[in-house]
Amino acid sequence: MAFEIITDAASNLGMKIAKENNITIIPFSYFSNEKEYFCDDTEAFDDNAYYESIRKGKKITTSQINPARYMEYMEPMLKAGRDILFIGLSSGVSGSFASAQIAKKELLEKYPRRSIVLVDSLGASLGEGLLVLRAAKCRSNGMDIDETAKRIKFFRDRMYQVFIVDDLIHLRRTGRLSNFSAIMGSVLSIKPLLKGNDEGKIVAFNKIRGRRQAIKTMAEKYGALVKNPNKQLVGISHANCEADAKYLAQLIKQKFVPSDILIVKHEPVTGSHIGPGALALYFEGDAGVRLK
Repeated sequence: MAFEIITDAASNLGMKIAKENNITIIPFSYFSNEKEYFCDDTEAFDDNAYYESIRKGKKITTSQINPARYMEYMEPMLKAGRDILFIGLSSGVSGSFASAQIAKKELLEKYPRRSIVLVDSLGASLGEGLLVLRAAKCRSNGMDIDETAKRIKFFRDRMYQVFIVDDLIHLRRTGRLSNFSAIMGSVLSIKPLLKGNDEGKIVAFNKIRGRRQAIKTMAEKYGALVKNPNKQLVGISHANCEADAKYLAQLIKQKFVPSDILIVKHEPVTGSHIGPGALALYFEGDAGVRLK
């Protein structure tokens, strides 16, 4: 490997796929009943028990990754003479990327001959994870760290992220929904379509009556905006609604068949902000796709 690739657990890449691609994952932590938990393998995560507890009213609080934890993972790599490419959760929804910037500054003072390149994914879940997998592919194809970062930013700006939630109360409670007026959708039993914008923030951009129709509209967005579908990996994440994820995948294949579809359980930390029943779709479009 020419350099190390690090991401955080919000990328929703399980340990198996991470090991296959030589990717290091830094876990987030969350608190339940004042006890701290870490989830570094989202594939093994018991989403049914976790999201069911939220449905029953359990309060979950989350914590961003602090600079010390980044340094704990990064310093041994730098000490061994390795450079680092880090792709992290959107700065628009978390302060963790800012912590990575602090860690980078401190580490480079100690290891001035090494390189640490940070890329803000402006996304979450597979909106982040697909970029990480793309970086691993670039590395295996012989690209250096700077070429890879440039390529990842190119795809980041063409990553479309659209999702629905069962209840906007979770986004409202944690302040993750930028255009707050969309909260009226839950009152009217209308499903808002949400997306990540070009600043990496969550915004509502449409309202659809009924969950089934909202899922169909997500697939329609894919059909209208996807570019080169047969050459790309499409992502779907779900917060304990696997049947809906499979239904969405079926609709996607009826539009334009991608090279593959990766379906993952939405990890617990960002999952606590979107709540049980959330369903998200990630694919590459063209420049400016985040505005559509």
